[in-house]
Formats: sequence, structure tokens, C-alpha cells
Amino acid sequence: MLSTLGGSQRLLQVLLLLLAVAVLLLVAFLRVDMELFRPLLSGEPEDPPVTNIMFLKTHKTASSTVLNILYRFAESHNLSTALPAGGRVHLGYPWLFLARYVEGVEEAGPGARRRFNIMCNHLRFNLPEVRKVMPEDTFYFSILRDPVHQLESAFTYYKGYVPAFRNVKTLDAFLASPQQFYGDGQELSNAYARNNMWFDLGFDHNAPPEEGYVRARLAEVEQRFQLVLIAEHFDESVVLLRHLLRWHLDDVVAFRLNLRSERTVAHLAPESRELARRWCALDWRLYQHFNRTLWERLYTELGPERLLTDVARLRARRRELAELCLQDGAPQNQVLITDRLLRPFQSGQADILGYNLRPDLDNATLHMCQRMVMPELQYMAHLYSQQFPEKPRKVIPFLEG
Repeated sequence: MLSTLGGSQRLLQVLLLLLAVAVLLLVAFLRVDMELFRPLLSGEPEDPPVTNIMFLKTHKTASSTVLNILYRFAESHNLSTALPAGGRVHLGYPWLFLARYVEGVEEAGPGARRRFNIMCNHLRFNLPEVRKVMPEDTFYFSILRDPVHQLESAFTYYKGYVPAFRNVKTLDAFLASPQQFYGDGQELSNAYARNNMWFDLGFDHNAPPEEGYVRARLAEVEQRFQLVLIAEHFDESVVLLRHLLRWHLDDVVAFRLNLRSERTVAHLAPESRELARRWCALDWRLYQHFNRTLWERLYTELGPERLLTDVARLRARRRELAELCLQDGAPQNQVLITDRLLRPFQSGQADILGYNLRPDLDNATLHMCQRMVMPELQYMAHLYSQQFPEKPRKVIPFLEG
């Protein structure tokens, strides 16, 4: 009886020892396993990032904020950027893009063209010419905005430049009788006044919105662009962009740039909003289609849970960087910006806001924060001087003197 009891105790001890060993092995395995999957669990990519990118920068769609993201990525990764040649600040807009509008494109040697990693300045899309500048494996994307808000912003920003806007006091008055001010619409500068996003894509902004024509053009955009962001869902769009480009979180965190003060934002009456959708019917169809496809892709490629988590992480990191970088915590009127190199360009009736940085930043943090708030004209001139130090620098007229 005693020997049986002793044997049972020894067996129990052996089993407990084996169990302890198994637990230790399992813990060790899980530790290794977790290390292997840590990038996935944290939302950070494992594979190399996409570095050949063409962004079609549409007008008045939050595209300046996207441009800042791309400029920062290009600079931090020592990538080449397709910048406007000479003293230009855009790539030939409003004319269809030509490769010769890019600085240095002919410098690869006789009969050859230089290829660039990033293209993101304003241009009117012309795929055959873009292909002369960008590599074969380029990732193409763009951004759209509700045409009601896009047209309202364009009216304020381009009030003195666009012929259709010059002789009318308000956008409501323009929309009540647009053809009276627009005329035949053949002046290229009038493209800002009707279906401007459609125009930026290289299409005829005055074309009748016939179903067959619209469907064919939407199919063209889907075939060429791997992603179309939506300004009204900017954070969700950027989360998906980061996923597709395999970038890190800090690569896509950004402050809003080229932002107007609330006092220069017009709030249209419901009937004017409906008139704007009819007047810009091509843009409205474009926006509806890609707003729908964006959400389909978000739920298919990320899923609701990951989407919520990634958006929350993006916003939390933006708040952290705002607290770290910004003296006022919010954008300010340009007359209050103490660093003149950070003052944004002012246009039309818009009051474009900018940022002040905290005065106590160390050099590395100051460099990072400056890049996050630098207006696009200044950043473009900065990259140009870095990329082409032998050429005369870009002149930004409103900063001179």
C-alpha cells in the first residue's frame, strides 16, 4: 500500500515536472512567435515601402496636405522628385502635362530621360507623358472632394483670377445663373469654375454628363489609379494609403495645410448645393463613385475593427505631434506667423492659415516640425535647391523683399 502511494507521488512529480518544462517551452515559443508578428500587431509594415509614386494633385481637395506627406517622405528617404522646371511652380497647368515641364528630365543623356521617384505637383493628367517621367512600377493615386465644397473653396480662392467668378459677388448668385457668367467656358482658367476635378484628370469639363461617356471615363480612372482618396474621409483614406504603400505611421501623420479661416468659408443654402451638383454633374458622379469604392475597399482590405484602430492611432499620433511642435496648438492667421518662411500664400478672398512652432525645440525636433508645417511653395523651392544646387533657386515672390 505504501509502495503504491509512493509510486503515485513519484509519477505525479514527474508529470508536474514535464508540465513545467512544457509551459517553459510554450512561453519561449510564444515569445519568438510574438516577435515575428510584432510589426503586424503594431500596424507597422514588414516589407519594403513603395517608393515610386504619382499623386494627381487636384485643386481645393486637401491635396496640399497630401503633397506635404509626399515631400517629407521623399526628403527623408533621399528620393528624387519631379519638380517644375525653371521658375515654374506647377507642371504646366492648366495645359495637359508634358514631360519637358519637369526639371532635369532630359539630363539622363542623349535620347534618354531621367526617371523620378515622386511626382505630386499640380498638373493636368496626361498618362503617355507621365510615363516618360515615372517608372513602370509607379503607384498612382489621387484625391477628390464633394464638388459642392470644392466649388465653394475654388470660388473664394480664385475669385479674381477666374473670368466666370470676377463679376459676381457670391457663389449663390453665380449658381443661380452660371451660364450668364461662364459663357462658352472655353478659357482654360474657367476650368476652376466647373468640373475642375474632371478637368484635372485630363477630361473635357464641359462634356454633357451622358451615361455612356461618364461610365467610360470612370473605368479609365479605376484602371489607372490604384487608389482615390476622399477629402471628407481623410483619415480613413490615409490609413488605407499607408497600408497599400507599406509606410510607417509617422510617414503619413500630417497637419492640415492651406486651410482657410472659418470666416472665409461660405455656407451655401440647400438649393445652392443642389444647383452646384447639377452644374458640376461630372464631378458629382466622379465623387459618388469613388466615395463608394473607397468604403468598399476599407472594409474589404482592412475590416471595421482594424480601420477603427488604425484611425485612432493616426489621430492620437497627430495630437502628440501637435503638442510637441505647435506653439498655439492650432493654425493661425498668416499675420501672426512669426517665421516668414512658414507664412502661407494668400489668394483671392481666402484667409489661409499657418502655424507657429514652439521656441524651445531641439535641432532634430525643429527640423521635423518645420517640414510638417512648411507651405507647399516654400517646400517645393527647398527640394528644388537640394536636388538642383547648380541651378538658380526658385523665387517665391510673396516672400521676397
